[in-house]
Parts: sequence; structure tokens; C-alpha cells
Amino acid sequence: MAMKRIANKATAASSARSSVARPSGSRRSTATAGAARRVALGRPIAPPASAAKPADARTLQHEVEQFLYAQANLLDGKRWQDYIDLFTEDGVYWMPASPEHTTWDGVPSIFAEDTRLMAVRMKRVLHPDAWSQRPLWGTSHIVGNVVIESANAHEVVVRSRFHMMELRRDDVRHFAGSYLHRLRSTSQGWRIVLQRVDMANAQAVFDYVLQVWV
Repeated sequence: MAMKRIANKATAASSARSSVARPSGSRRSTATAGAARRVALGRPIAPPASAAKPADARTLQHEVEQFLYAQANLLDGKRWQDYIDLFTEDGVYWMPASPEHTTWDGVPSIFAEDTRLMAVRMKRVLHPDAWSQRPLWGTSHIVGNVVIESANAHEVVVRSRFHMMELRRDDVRHFAGSYLHRLRSTSQGWRIVLQRVDMANAQAVFDYVLQVWV
């Protein structure tokens, strides 16, 4: 009888351990599957606060800021091909007509261009007979208020503010608003999957349309 009681206790203890271990593994697998689905849908996942050290966060912030500043320099330097090369193969430059818009499908946009359409715009601007390029003109960008909204091992979503001054002969125009960048880490460095540009004065009346990217 004593041996039977001991055997029963051992069986009960083993069963209790199994019942405790199972839910933990189930929760982990469910969380992992959910994360995979979010990545597949292109929704960046912010890591837990404890996963990133402050030094790592500062390094990422610095890298992203330097990328945005370099982008501004390319635009001001009219280095159009170098700017286009910052985009991934499936990258998109989008300037919605209204900040409420969440897609460019079926709605008017000021810009909605993949890299192929961007290349068409560049060739048109660089054409010797492009009338829009006859007057001497230039731009000056200021980028600031850079905030990383979410990040994972492969992508970051960054929001920032910009102000661009455009000089064309004696005419000065100002454009300002916010950028939303979705950046992907590649072997060549950060590349743009999506650049959304929301201009604060998008509905203003201008004498001539924008010829290049803001």
C-alpha cells in the first residue's frame, strides 16, 4: 500500500508539471505567429521597452536623422538619380491631397509615384527643352522634429517636420508640413519603402505646379 501511495503521488506531480508547462508554450507560439502575421502585412512591430538598450536607441535615432538630412541635401543639390536610388524597388513617393487620405487608390494625389514614374519625372526635368527648368531656381530644406514611431529588426517608421524654400528668379515660395518615412534596412543601408509628404499648405493657390519632389 505504501508503495502504491508513493507511485500515485509521483504521477500526480508529473501531471501538475505538464499542465503548468503547456499554456506557457501555447502563449509563446501564439505571440510568435501574431508577430509573423504583422510583419507579413507590413506593419512594423515596436520591440519591448526592455529589448533595446538606451545606447542602441540613440544610435538608431542618429542613423535615421542623418539619412533624412542626406536626403534633403540630395534634393537641394538636384541629384535626382541619387535620390531615386534611396528607394527600394517597390518604394513609393506619395503626397496626398488631403491628410485624411490613407491610400492613393481611387483618390486624387499631388504625387503618387513608384521608382519608374520617378525616373520619368527626372528625365522630363533634365530634358534640354524643359521650360520649367529655364529660370534659375533652387531649394533649401530644413528637416527636424524627427521621431521614431515604431521599429523592428528590419524596418522603422519615422515622422518628421520639414520646411522647404524655393527660389525661382525673384519669386520665393514656401512649403512646409510633415514627412512619414517607412525605412528598410538593406545591405546598402537604409532605403525608403514609403515616403509620405503631407503639406500644410497643400490646398493653397500657386502660380505654377510643383515640378520635383518636396
